[in-house]
Amino acid sequence: MTGAADAAEGMAEGAVGDWAWLERACLGEALPAAAEQHLRQAGQSALDPAEAEKQLQQALAAAPRHVAVYIACYRYYFYRGRIAEALPYAELCLGAAADILGLSREWRKVDAGGADFGDFNAYATRFYLFSLKAYGYLLMRLGRLDEGEAAMTQVMALDPADRVGAAGLLAVSRRRGWEDDD
Repeated sequence: MTGAADAAEGMAEGAVGDWAWLERACLGEALPAAAEQHLRQAGQSALDPAEAEKQLQQALAAAPRHVAVYIACYRYYFYRGRIAEALPYAELCLGAAADILGLSREWRKVDAGGADFGDFNAYATRFYLFSLKAYGYLLMRLGRLDEGEAAMTQVMALDPADRVGAAGLLAVSRRRGWEDDD
């Protein structure tokens, strides 16, 4: 099954609450063989950044809308400390999660009633929350503190139990410029 067909089937399944297809997709199911091979080669090229990036770009060309490729690109740039380059992939993940859940692509317009954010076993809502947290964190790291804090505040509004850990990041950001008490 193609990635698009899997997504279409998954969205139909989503109507009855079965988000297992998203979990499978994030773990690489329905990933075209060429994209999978390029992702493997990117991982094996960790000591050769030019080759790793070439392989990631080829994976994107082979599967331009596959969440697993977005996540791989995000992680590559994030763990290399290339935060500005990781940001577009966090945005792609957030947009994909919003589409899957039928939410606005404008995260500021999403409210807790838009999806079952209280069901942390629902992969799609977890994916949305973690994507928004990643997006906010990257913004803060890039010095866009107000926007990053707004994103973290939104995560906390959607996840008041703080299962994704946005509160700690928000607290650290808000302490900027203050000396520790000890």
